[in-house]
Amino acid sequence: MTENTSPGRERARAVLEHPVTQHAIIAVIVVNAITIGMETSAHVMARAGGLLHAVDRIALAVFTVEIAARLYAYRRAFWSDPWNWFDTAIVAIALIPASGPLSVLRSLRILRALRLVSAVPSMRRVVGALFSAVPGMISIIGLLVLMVYIAAVIATTLFGDIVPDRFDDLPRSLFTLFQIMTGDDWGNVAQEVMEHKSWAWVFFIAYILMSTFVALNLFIAVVVNAMHEADSSAGDARAEAELAALRTELATVHAKLDRLLAHPGQAARVGAEPPA
Repeated sequence: MTENTSPGRERARAVLEHPVTQHAIIAVIVVNAITIGMETSAHVMARAGGLLHAVDRIALAVFTVEIAARLYAYRRAFWSDPWNWFDTAIVAIALIPASGPLSVLRSLRILRALRLVSAVPSMRRVVGALFSAVPGMISIIGLLVLMVYIAAVIATTLFGDIVPDRFDDLPRSLFTLFQIMTGDDWGNVAQEVMEHKSWAWVFFIAYILMSTFVALNLFIAVVVNAMHEADSSAGDARAEAELAALRTELATVHAKLDRLLAHPGQAARVGAEPPA
């Protein structure tokens, strides 16, 4: 028996893939995320700081043992899964001593909560769909940036002299138009400009229609389409697996029929045997 299929590694894989183990890891992640959040409260730390630190160390020990067990069970196959790289990086950051110039790493402990993404299959599918939508999102983001830039140049030229605190230069105009695109206080901005140029509503309505109602909705549509395709792919994979299993069963039945047809005397004897 090879080392990759040794009984110890098979048992380790069975334990790691057991639903009870997976649910226990998820529970540890959630509890650790809650305790790290509680450590931000001076009142809670004064009363139960030692307990919270103990829970944090226990959770880190559990994560470290889990990563080591997965390395032992899967060996090189461990590194073929990007989610394993993700989990290892998060645990490795937590193991670095957070003192001196590296004290900023202490605040990054909350990144352990992101392990829920790799531990929960539905979250993994959502993140995978988001990554698959990146090319389409980049195109839409490029279009949106171009639209905002053109609108900022126009707004600086038209409104810079009348509302200088909003449009006196290109960077300020870009920030103001980004604020308007998110729907934040755009009515007051438009009113300030319209006090001097009553026709300015045409510019703001056209900009909101193009940036918010068109470009941002296209962005959302790309993400939704990617998630739909991911669900369809998962369904197709399940259907292909079921079809492969059915073909295997049919092949077994055909093989048995071929043997019976090749030896009709044996088939007759089998049919003539009295039932037990």
